[in-house]
Amino acid sequence: MTALRRVTKLASVVLAPNPGPMTLDGTNTWILRSPGDAGCVVVDPGPDHGEHLARVAAAGLVRTILLTHGHSDHSEGAATLHALTGAQVRALDPAHRLGSEGLGAGDVVAAAGVELRVLATPGHTSDSLSFVLAGDDEHPAVLTGDTILGRGSTVVAHPDGRLADYLASLRLLRELGDTTVLPGHGPELPAAGRAAEAYLEHRARRLDQVVSALADLGASAEQVTPIDVVRIVYADVDVALWPAAELSVRAQLDYLRPR
Repeated sequence: MTALRRVTKLASVVLAPNPGPMTLDGTNTWILRSPGDAGCVVVDPGPDHGEHLARVAAAGLVRTILLTHGHSDHSEGAATLHALTGAQVRALDPAHRLGSEGLGAGDVVAAAGVELRVLATPGHTSDSLSFVLAGDDEHPAVLTGDTILGRGSTVVAHPDGRLADYLASLRLLRELGDTTVLPGHGPELPAAGRAAEAYLEHRARRLDQVVSALADLGASAEQVTPIDVVRIVYADVDVALWPAAELSVRAQLDYLRPR
């Protein structure tokens, strides 16, 4: 099992044992606290894996559990961690809340000597949130879930996720400049602004490729079969990732359709 690893003064991570094509090395379960505080805030408990959740529960008195979004690789273990610790589970989607009020844009969560400002960052999913972390004498960081990953790009999980929302969320995160990125998967990144800008450029290139593929196919966004676009645009991508790519293509085609 992966040990608790300190990343910043306020943030440590426990890597969940669920590696895969979509989860990279596994889900990052974040443990947040001010130095010397006996309590902690847990962000994204990860899968319902007994040893992983026992390690998270042993990190300190869990004050609250936050979810960046409801995908099972981030949220599945929340109910078990709630049962182990009694801590409330807070999320944007009411279906994932346990013993708590809602969580949404503009909220501030203060516990264990840290403060988290909630940003609505939909696009990957409709319920995606990011959390800006601050504390005494600490360079700010932002926990981005799957909105910005530590490596590679994320899927826009159409129809729940929408590309227009995702681009707006990336522009919002771009404003954070040199804020450190603590992602849901993969390694931390030094600057949210640069990461978001790179993601925006990647999405623009993909849209151009989809438009070119439509021209090659002689079809409009309304007429084309998404998998036909995937075969052209994602030809150099492992076919194991094509189902996720098809979700993003569906989001791109929806974005390109006239309103």
